Amino acid sequence: MFTGLYEMPWWGYVAYTLVVTHITIAAVTIFLHRHQAHRALDLHPIPSHFFRFWLWLTTGMITKEWAAIHRKHHAKCETAEDPHSPQIHGIKKVFWEGAELYRKESANKETLDRYGHGTPDDWIERNLYSRYNILGISALLVLNFVLFGFIGITIWAVQMIWIPLLAAGVINGIGHFWGYRNFQPADASRNIVPWGILIGGEELHNNHHAYGTSAKLSNAWYEFDIGWLYICVLKSLGLAELKKIAPKLKLAPAKPQCDHETLQAIVTHRYEVITGYAKSVRKTCADEIAALRSSAVSVDWSRLKRWLHSDTSALTAPEREQREQVIKASTKLATVYTMRDELAALWQRSAASKEQLVHQLEDWCKRAEASGIEALQNFSRRLRCYA
Repeated sequence: MFTGLYEMPWWGYVAYTLVVTHITIAAVTIFLHRHQAHRALDLHPIPSHFFRFWLWLTTGMITKEWAAIHRKHHAKCETAEDPHSPQIHGIKKVFWEGAELYRKESANKETLDRYGHGTPDDWIERNLYSRYNILGISALLVLNFVLFGFIGITIWAVQMIWIPLLAAGVINGIGHFWGYRNFQPADASRNIVPWGILIGGEELHNNHHAYGTSAKLSNAWYEFDIGWLYICVLKSLGLAELKKIAPKLKLAPAKPQCDHETLQAIVTHRYEVITGYAKSVRKTCADEIAALRSSAVSVDWSRLKRWLHSDTSALTAPEREQREQVIKASTKLATVYTMRDELAALWQRSAASKEQLVHQLEDWCKRAEASGIEALQNFSRRLRCYA
């Protein structure tokens, strides 16, 4: 049996496979995702072309197609036009057939024309990478066989399923279905685990959807984004230039009157604000539900918690009706949920002037502090510290 030019122990083949597949993951997250799709950083031509060549060799993906489909995913997230939402297509479909959904959308010329702007269009892209995208992975198959013999074909097979399984299946599927949320954007994105290593930091998917143009995907102190580590190394070598990262919340002494700076800080950190609101009033709601149950009023606490994180417009008609019934049963819950909706409306009223929005914010804070609900009072005082 032909064993190739290099024969290694079994662990050597495993190590080699993990290294080359990890380079592919790094190319996807740094080049395709953060650089091309979101323009969160600029890459020097050397790493930029290396990543483009490596992706042609190991995946056959076309940069314009990937960037366009991903941008459409953000623009149409969790709607019927989302190319790969598990909320629409089902988790099994996206997990096991995510690559098929990608290929189907890549044939949509309207998607490529509308969302594929600004991607490479040089001679080598037009005449090699895009035109002969299958040639790269075919060359890799031959190379693996020459280097390692028949075990090289197995390594090649692993390389071929690595991105479809982890990126198309895990990130696009599980990343919108299961995990924890630091922020509450209007989609179902989740952080799968707090340590973004195996998939280059893409595991922190909720953070990414909250701040889509950030080059750094980790947010909390306990989160780690290995893709960001690589970007920092490239930056230190002069091979990358950062354009955007997620803003950090700054707190100043509380202001007696909300101003434009307070409003801007709240709008900038709106997903964090609404998450903080839900956490602040959670105990108040739980205590009120316990009191209602003692009065023989049936309340589903799991639904109430979810409603704290969801805009009214995102609820189904039956859910809105159920929420109204709960609100009618409790003045305290009515205040909590009404104030939540009014707070979220501050960054949804695009027709209002800044002066009007500042006035509405100040009015909201005054009513929260006069509500008699301690959680609301404390939350309002914290909002006045936003800077």
